[in-house]
Amino acid sequence: MSEIWTGVQQAINLLLSLDQEVYKIIMLSLYVSLTATFISSILGVPIGVFIGIKNFPLKRIVVRFLYTMMSIPPVIAGLVVFLLISRKGPLGFLGLVYTPAAMIIAQTCLITPIIIGIVYNGTKEMGNTVKTLGKTLGASPGQTMLLLIRELRINILSALVTGYGRAVSEVGAVMIVGGNIKGHTRVMTTTIAMLQSMGDYSTAIAIGIVLLAISFLINSILYHFQQGA
Repeated sequence: MSEIWTGVQQAINLLLSLDQEVYKIIMLSLYVSLTATFISSILGVPIGVFIGIKNFPLKRIVVRFLYTMMSIPPVIAGLVVFLLISRKGPLGFLGLVYTPAAMIIAQTCLITPIIIGIVYNGTKEMGNTVKTLGKTLGASPGQTMLLLIRELRINILSALVTGYGRAVSEVGAVMIVGGNIKGHTRVMTTTIAMLQSMGDYSTAIAIGIVLLAISFLINSILYHFQQGA
């Protein structure tokens, strides 16, 4: 308990001291996770709705593949992204390896299937009802899609909360593609892992408390919008 209390005190001191390195780590963590969540929502919501309302060949196989991707180990996603963007990889000319952009790509690959899956499940339950209502009201396909997304707003917000939670807590993938480089690609989760391996448990607890507080704040904001939806 004394070590935890020490961690709490250090967390407060870290924030109050306005330490530049600590705040850079915090801001990079937020930037990477929120950007990945935003990109994944732009990609995942329309795809999830489409799969939910359309019947097409091999749909069952696509859905099974989707469910598999929802639980893909982060280190596998990180390894695949690393092989693609490494200097010898097909996208090596972009120079993305060991950059925040690479971390965003890795997190996007991880959470996009999660968002697609959650939206798909919601669409599958109410998609036909909304489509029938749209036809009855004489709505165009585009208007029907907007109506469906509006009805799915709670599912979509749940998908965003779940996706962000997966992104901000991720260690393996961002460690592989980012390299945990001080002042460049070091985020809170990789910092905690590094401090733990060094035996600096108090500082690791302090950073962990900061991470938990930020995650609680972001999720509280999303939950507030979810309740008002």
